[in-house]
Amino acid sequence: MEAASAATVQTSSLAIMSFLIYLLIIVVIGLLTAKFSSLGINEFFLAGRKMKEFIVALSAVVSGRSAWLLVGVTGMAFTIGAPAVWAVTGYITAEVFLFAFVGKRLRRYTSKMDNITLPDFFESRFKDKSNLLRIISVIIILIFMISYVAAQFTAGGKAFSTSFGVSESTGVLLTVAIVLVYTILGGFLAVSLTDMIQAFFMIAALLVLPAIAITHAGGWGEVMAVLRNFNPEFLDPFAFSVGGIIGFLGIGLGSPGNPHILVRYMSISDPRALRKSCVIGTVWNVLMAWGAVFIGLVGRAFYLRPENLPGQDPENLYPLLASAHLHPILVGIVVASIMAAIMSTADSQLLVAASGVVRDIYQKIIARKRSLQQKKLVFLSRVVVLIMVIAALVLAKIASRYVFWLVLFAWGGLGASFGPTILLSLFWKKTTKPGIIAGLISGTAVVIVWNQIPQLKNMIYELVPAFIVSTLLTIIISLMTEPPREAEEELRAISAKYRR
Repeated sequence: MEAASAATVQTSSLAIMSFLIYLLIIVVIGLLTAKFSSLGINEFFLAGRKMKEFIVALSAVVSGRSAWLLVGVTGMAFTIGAPAVWAVTGYITAEVFLFAFVGKRLRRYTSKMDNITLPDFFESRFKDKSNLLRIISVIIILIFMISYVAAQFTAGGKAFSTSFGVSESTGVLLTVAIVLVYTILGGFLAVSLTDMIQAFFMIAALLVLPAIAITHAGGWGEVMAVLRNFNPEFLDPFAFSVGGIIGFLGIGLGSPGNPHILVRYMSISDPRALRKSCVIGTVWNVLMAWGAVFIGLVGRAFYLRPENLPGQDPENLYPLLASAHLHPILVGIVVASIMAAIMSTADSQLLVAASGVVRDIYQKIIARKRSLQQKKLVFLSRVVVLIMVIAALVLAKIASRYVFWLVLFAWGGLGASFGPTILLSLFWKKTTKPGIIAGLISGTAVVIVWNQIPQLKNMIYELVPAFIVSTLLTIIISLMTEPPREAEEELRAISAKYRR
């Protein structure tokens, strides 16, 4: 099965045509939803809290996966084999908990307090009139969200380059243009509807490609024989250090703290419907995750060494395998699925970052004493999205070559800072404002410092120790300070309603 020399992706006119049809659908959705999203920032950033369970389920799942799943996990499974399964197990488990418990309580509280953003939630929950919680939260969101979006643009450049033969720089610019058009036009509604469509592209490609490639290899038994001959431990998920397994499982700790996932729960029309969303989202998560891992394994059986891949880069495996084993129309769908993964995350993150600037900084701090027209706020939101895109584009030019690790850094930063603080705010009535500030700052600091020290980074994924430190400091400082009585009573009322 081994390729004799570095393989290249062959893209036909049919593949290009099917990909262009996908893009047309995405842009049309942006045009059709533009009027609704222009009504106000509640509509632009949360679709007026009118989203249904099926859309919320798929949107939450695909916005959390990004190019990290299709480009990063497939490349990692090619590199390390079956132990890659631990990288997907953690987030699947965490998101079951989010759908079933966290999402419902967050939706009820934010709706009652008319919160549009997570900084809104913190300020309402802890009666913070100083704006300190809001400012710290927005700074953290901007630091990591721009890094996250830059990673998506970098992945888009790789996908276009590998699939259509353009330069990576040109591919990045094409990715930026596509994301920018429908995000600016349609806001959260367009983003959620396109996420739903993109979810179908992603799951179709991730299930069909490994099935056909395994068939072409002579069956799963033949693939296993080749991999065992290559490395007997390649198919053993436990052939990994304990620290490595814990680190990969720890990826799931990022889900409770990533705002672009949490806002999905805030947007649902009926919080009780999140039970259905949980089932739908979990099935989708499991199928996509296993598809990505199997693509990496069967890809290793065909190409054996990174030297046989375009650019000697395992993250180019996915489109290469599709080009070699699928009909040209399906190749176009595979390329569309990569772009779907990229865009479904980048668009959501851009909206979260923009909401931090427009809602949390401009409306709530700079212009808090002025009466602002909703249409003006929407216009400013669109301008800020454009500025964020430019900032992410600049960062993408100097970003790390590997999407997988750049995404994990941003995912870890958001997860360690917001994860413990959100969970404790919702479920522990003794949480205080000083405790939340300590958790936000410590989670961010530990991720950044740990990531920059090779000895620590090689020991365990930075999210795990940062999450622990953030949790402990939030609890310790909260126990040393007094929560506002009014905030305690509000949380108790929300908790009682949640139990009913």
